[in-house]
Amino acid sequence: MTIVDTEPTSRVWFITGASRGLGRAFAEAALTAGDRVVAAARTAPALHELASAHPGRVLPLTLDVTDRAAVFAAVAEAVGRFGRLDVVVNNAGMLSMGMVEEFTEAEARAQLDVNFFGALWVSQAVMPVLRGQRSGHLVQVSSIAALGGFPSTGLYSASKFALEGLSEALAQEAAGFGVKVSILQPGGYWTDLYTAMRSTSPLEAYGPLREELARQFAEGSVDSDPKLAAAALLTLVDSDEPPLRLLLGSMVYDLAFDIARTRADTWARWEDVSRAAEHAIAGPA
Repeated sequence: MTIVDTEPTSRVWFITGASRGLGRAFAEAALTAGDRVVAAARTAPALHELASAHPGRVLPLTLDVTDRAAVFAAVAEAVGRFGRLDVVVNNAGMLSMGMVEEFTEAEARAQLDVNFFGALWVSQAVMPVLRGQRSGHLVQVSSIAALGGFPSTGLYSASKFALEGLSEALAQEAAGFGVKVSILQPGGYWTDLYTAMRSTSPLEAYGPLREELARQFAEGSVDSDPKLAAAALLTLVDSDEPPLRLLLGSMVYDLAFDIARTRADTWARWEDVSRAAEHAIAGPA
């Protein structure tokens, strides 16, 4: 049964991975702004604490985003409670670290199941709602890892590259219905992404590379308060013309331009070879 919306000026958010880290910061920022939140996560205790602090404005849902049927049921419950959805944040994710050669099939599939397929299921579940309203904003939380592949984050990057390709297409498909799609590309934030990450069984051959990566991480790691990302998200969803992509952080901003310039330079150096590989001919008889 759909409940009549008694707060028409208050937005309704649906946030996955809302119990901690960026997701929790997003939920708290939305509530501070006077909005209502459907807070979904694998574990519920922290969500109930959030609901108790904001009576009537938080719907806590225990949800495993890799379960497609459960995702559709959660979205139906959210709409049944609040009547609509205005901002959907695909934030649930996990990090598996390891060299590409080291991943087992199960480890590789688990990484894609959460970061890519989980976001796909949520996107599919909310689109009929947003289309029907002819409004709404779907925000996909990507990563600095989607700017390029880096040693030990190959499968994580693969999951985020896939999410961004999906989201670019979805943005164009949804635009005709008045639905906006944006991709957040955050750098480092003080969340438990790294403390909860999974690691492959290391191969001895990559020992020297791991030592070098550890040194670089110790010297150059820059992490920020998740509240800063939440403030940026609010600015994004408040915009009448939100961008398809939004970089979060100076480090990721500079890195994005460095990578883009390097790619452009490489394409230019190999222009003759690229153009020579195309010459239209008549189709086969």
